[in-house]
Amino acid sequence: MTIGWNDNAPIYRQLKDKVIGMMLDGDLKAGDPLPSVRQVAAEYQLNPITVSKAYQELVDDNLVEKRRGIGMYVTEGASEKLLASERERFLREEWPAMLERIRRLGLNVDQLLHTEQGGGTA
Repeated sequence: MTIGWNDNAPIYRQLKDKVIGMMLDGDLKAGDPLPSVRQVAAEYQLNPITVSKAYQELVDDNLVEKRRGIGMYVTEGASEKLLASERERFLREEWPAMLERIRRLGLNVDQLLHTEQGGGTA
């Protein structure tokens, strides 16, 4: 896990988002263990309470389960659940703003579909 912290959100939320990203990217799959609270706290010089709070939110969201004495594990169906909720959030929150920006800039579908990643046009 490589993390660069920013001041825009609490660190526990950034850590939670990083773990969620790893699940969505397939780096963490159902049944995979999460690194221990102590390991993450030591590696990133965090308070163990901060790491525990991030992990507890993942448990509360039913994305991770605690297995007494052995650690935290990604639950079955976690990535599918995340993908569905992230898609819904994107369509509800991010897409309308993008559509408005596209409209303001006078872009059309053909221009958007033929734009290279670097920002130039094909």
